[in-house]
Amino acid sequence: QVQLVESGGGLVQPGGSLRLSCAASGSVFSINAMGWYRQVLEKKGELVAFITSDGTANYVDSVKGRFTISRDNAKNTMYLQMNSLKPEDTAVYYCRAKSGIVWDDGFWGQGTQVTVSS
Repeated sequence: QVQLVESGGGLVQPGGSLRLSCAASGSVFSINAMGWYRQVLEKKGELVAFITSDGTANYVDSVKGRFTISRDNAKNTMYLQMNSLKPEDTAVYYCRAKSGIVWDDGFWGQGTQVTVSS
């Protein structure tokens, strides 16, 4: 099992920045990718960014050029640097990790609220 704990959410004005962190514990050696998933009530969620064990980063088009995902393997921690935030980035952001092929069989953090509003 893998446990994931997020931190770093909050309220920010449009154009501002936030950095989310996700600390992993447990069977971290089994993880082959980690990512950030965001969910807005009554809307379909999306995996906005993920990073593989070899450090390859992937982003959904709506955050490319604004968000940067990274990981510190020594600390078993993943980060999401979010710049130029927009109101439409408002969501609950969940840390995700997987050790198998599909994300659906992976692990979830408890979520952290990000609100972009003036």
